[in-house]
Amino acid sequence: MGEVHVIAHPLVQHKLTLMRRKDTPTSGFRQLLEEIGMLMGYEVTRDMPLSTETIETPLEAMEAPVLEGKKVVLVSILRAGDGILTGILKLLPSARIGHIGLYRDPKTLVAVEYYFKIPEEIEDRDVIVCDPMLATGNSAIAAVERIAAAVDRQLNEKGYILPGLGDAGDRLFGTK
Repeated sequence: MGEVHVIAHPLVQHKLTLMRRKDTPTSGFRQLLEEIGMLMGYEVTRDMPLSTETIETPLEAMEAPVLEGKKVVLVSILRAGDGILTGILKLLPSARIGHIGLYRDPKTLVAVEYYFKIPEEIEDRDVIVCDPMLATGNSAIAAVERIAAAVDRQLNEKGYILPGLGDAGDRLFGTK
């Protein structure tokens, strides 16, 4: 297993606590997840390489830093990943977006894919996977190493994270 980076920033931890509260309404949950997505996006992009280019300021020319390298794709794991995607997209508005639909078989706890649509030539792009929870997904661990906000205690017998957030998709979209 790769190394997991927990983002212990006080704002992230505070917002995560507010999200965990069972009485947080859908609108608040949605707003908090978007804000955490933006804060996590800041951390995930910390090591993006920079180059310089010559620009004209109102007073003179200068060499200024700009992001270099590959284009970015944000891949949302449906449905709950859309909440994080919204926040990161505010930081990277020109990023391409992909979606992967997965559901967990309640008996086997195996992820079953029902939708997959990502931009072409993904191998030439940096990919940020957006999903607020990682429970049984061993293959996803490497992809989310840099976007973990917390590592919760355990899974229950139904494969739900404890203490967790509940069903983040339902809480994000106000469904049951």
